[in-house]
Amino acid sequence: MRHLIPFFPKPAFVPVLRLQGTIGAGGRALNDAALAPMIERAFSRGKPAAVALVINSPGGSAAQSSLIAARIRRLADEKKVPVHAFVEDIAASGGYWLACAADDIWVDASSIVGSIGVIFAGFGFQDLMKRQGVERRIQTAGKSKSFADPFKPQTAEDVARIRALLTPLHDNFIGHVKARRGGKLDAKADLFNADIWVGEAAAKLGLVDGVAHLKPKLMQLYGDKVRLVPYAQRRSLAQRLGLAAADTALAAVEDRAIWSGYGL
Repeated sequence: MRHLIPFFPKPAFVPVLRLQGTIGAGGRALNDAALAPMIERAFSRGKPAAVALVINSPGGSAAQSSLIAARIRRLADEKKVPVHAFVEDIAASGGYWLACAADDIWVDASSIVGSIGVIFAGFGFQDLMKRQGVERRIQTAGKSKSFADPFKPQTAEDVARIRALLTPLHDNFIGHVKARRGGKLDAKADLFNADIWVGEAAAKLGLVDGVAHLKPKLMQLYGDKVRLVPYAQRRSLAQRLGLAAADTALAAVEDRAIWSGYGL
């Protein structure tokens, strides 16, 4: 009760934002629109000593990763509040993009970090269609509307256009990491080929600042009496009532595919 009495010094408090799951536009995914209220509240209520991000994400949408990270940085700069990121199982691809929004990044000894790259994946069914005697009929207004059609053979032009899309996305990701990690990065290491690293190895390369866990590190930084205040993403009414079952099931399959790519 001491923190309620005006003439007693109040202990520092740190809002803790959990960013868990894949990043994208789906109902279950992390995205800027869904996270905005939580992030805004964390930086705006009272005078936090810092904001902590607990990250457990294999990545997803580059645009949503960028938007979320930009919101965190804007508020941190406006409010002059430091941000600390703590990685649980994984901060890969877009998950690492989010982690780089923090002023420092801490991991568990077994955390997976990195995957600074971009991927375009799909399937080709043209041979299966031919064997089944199915003819693909398609008309477009604009030759690019059938770009990367899975029922047509992939062409050299398709590959070149995919590369042209992926390269600027990769450059944006690299630019973000360099801007946020700066001189901490090992200048001699090839960090941007989508490799992943574990715990101490990531720290030695400057991708993270070291091995540390949420509560002990924040107690070290802000005192033994620091209050950690958890903030959670608000679910929609449909989600709370279980009315989005079909969407949830499909999203779970997609999530499982992304997580399994990292052996998780």
